Amino acid sequence: MGGHQRAEKARGARADHGHVGAQRCRDGAVHTQGPGYRNAIAAPLLFRHPASLEHDTGLHPERADRIRALDAALEERDWLGYALREAPPATEEQLLRVHSREHLEDVREHCRAELAFDADTPVSSGSWEAGLAGAGAAVALTEALMSGEAPTGFCATRPPGHHAEPNRAMGFCLFSNAAVAARHALDALGAERVLVLDWDVHHGNGTNEAFRFAPEVLFASIHRWPFYPGSGALDDSGSGPGEGFNLNLPVPAGAGEDEWLGYVEHIVAPVAREYRPDLVLVSAGFDAHRADPLADCNLEAVSFAHLARQVRSLADELEAPVGALLEGGYDLDALCASAMATMEALAHGGEPRRVARGPLAAGAAQSLGRHWPVLREPGP
Repeated sequence: MGGHQRAEKARGARADHGHVGAQRCRDGAVHTQGPGYRNAIAAPLLFRHPASLEHDTGLHPERADRIRALDAALEERDWLGYALREAPPATEEQLLRVHSREHLEDVREHCRAELAFDADTPVSSGSWEAGLAGAGAAVALTEALMSGEAPTGFCATRPPGHHAEPNRAMGFCLFSNAAVAARHALDALGAERVLVLDWDVHHGNGTNEAFRFAPEVLFASIHRWPFYPGSGALDDSGSGPGEGFNLNLPVPAGAGEDEWLGYVEHIVAPVAREYRPDLVLVSAGFDAHRADPLADCNLEAVSFAHLARQVRSLADELEAPVGALLEGGYDLDALCASAMATMEALAHGGEPRRVARGPLAAGAAQSLGRHWPVLREPGP
C-alpha cells in the first residue's frame, strides 16, 4: 500500500469532521478559524499542578526536584511568556479510552497502599492525584490547541507517561498521557489524525502499544536501541490496520544531534506531509542530553531547540497545532535548559537547522519505504 493510500486509510478510519487546524501568523500568534473557533491572539500555555510534588518516589531519578528545579528556572525568566494554568484531573472516561478499568483500579490500589509496581516505578499516597493531573494536563492542552485558544503549550507535570501500557504501569509511568490526549482529540474533539513524536531517549512503548492497531495515530519514536524497555526496533511498524503507522527510529549509544534531526527531517516530516495530521503532540523527554545519568547520548540543550523548531515548522506547514508533554530528563540543570529551549522554540519558531540524510535515516527510509514510498525518493 502506497503512502497516499495509507494516508487515505487513516482518513477513512475517522468520521469526516472537516479541517480542524489553526492558522498561525509569522509572529507566532494564532488566528483560529472555522466553526466554534475564537478569532484571537493568545499566549502559549503552561500546565502545572501541585500534585506533581506529592508523587513521592524517594531516592529515585524521577523525583519531585525535577519540577521544583524547572519551576524555579522558568519563574526566574518570567515563565518565558507562557500563561500558567493548573491542570484539571483526567476523568475516568478520558483514561478508559486508552487504559482498561482493571488498570485504573490497579493504579488506585497501589497508590493507596504505597506499593511499588516494580523497582523502577514506586508510588505514594499522592501518586494517584499526580497521575490524574499529568493525564489531565495533556487533555487540557489538547483542548486548548484544538479550539484555537492557544498557539502552543507545554505540560510540566510528573510522573511521565510514555512507558505506561494499556494494562501495565512501568518505567516511572502510571498513565499514558500522550496517548490519552491523542485519543481525546480523536474521540471528543473532531480530529481525524494525530501525530505523536516521542524524542525521549527511551522507546515510548506505552504509546506504541496504545496505537499499535490504529491508523488514526502516526506514532514516531526516536530512541536509543537496544536499551530500556527493550522495544522499538526499526522493523516494528505496527500491526493489522495500524501497520506502517508506527515509525520506530533507533539510534546507537553515543548518538548526537545530527542523528535526531536527520530522523525528523528525512523520515518523520516526509511521512507527516503525506499523513496530514490535525494535531501534533511531542513526548518531550530530555534524557538524550549528554549530561543525563540514565543514558549515554550526546545532545545539548540547543539540540532540543533545533528539534522543536523542526516540529514547529512542520506543524505550521501542515496548519496543525502543536504542544509538548514532559517525559524524562534526570540531570536537573540539563532538564531545565533543554525544556526551556524547547518551550522558546515552540513559541517563537524560527528556521530549522538542516542536516544531510545520514546512514541511520537512509536505513530507516529503506525499511519504511515499503509503507511510505515518499521515503524511497532520493534525499539530500
